[in-house]
Amino acid sequence: MEDEPGSENEGDTMVASPLAKWRIEFSRSFQNHLDRSAPHLIRRWLVTLVAAVIYIYRVDPEIEALDPTSLPRDDSDEFKPFVRRLPEFKFWYAATKAFVVAFVMTFFSFLDVPVFWPILLCYWLFLYFLTMKRQIVHMFKYRYFPFDIRKKKRHGGNDKPSSSNALERDEKPAPM
Repeated sequence: MEDEPGSENEGDTMVASPLAKWRIEFSRSFQNHLDRSAPHLIRRWLVTLVAAVIYIYRVDPEIEALDPTSLPRDDSDEFKPFVRRLPEFKFWYAATKAFVVAFVMTFFSFLDVPVFWPILLCYWLFLYFLTMKRQIVHMFKYRYFPFDIRKKKRHGGNDKPSSSNALERDEKPAPM
């Protein structure tokens, strides 16, 4: 089978543009750096902490101007643990990238737009449910309802209250 024009093998012999070469070299160098940093857990999180502090320092005057009671808090939520499926390294990488991108974005005034907090909350909920759709469908499939306020009680396989079950066990028929 001969190589046709425009096939992948033809691209190997063609000279790539300087921008493409730089992008490939930068990508390889960046991936090499990420691979070398993977075993250094504490150092990676310290870099993320420094990025977060720099970001917070940059936006601190705006944070101080906000009213701390603008969003409601509910401390009566029940703790419902789940099995984590996101590796720590990927979480660290995403968090660090988010802080660095957010920090760079603070230098552009056209990105500094006033936002009414209920609209921002609705937008955040929309994005949350859009990204969590698979997990939510999985929870409903296996009858796990995290927002159900009615707690179902189990009584050992029958519908009688547990106190009557204890009474029935204690009442033994008299021997004949």
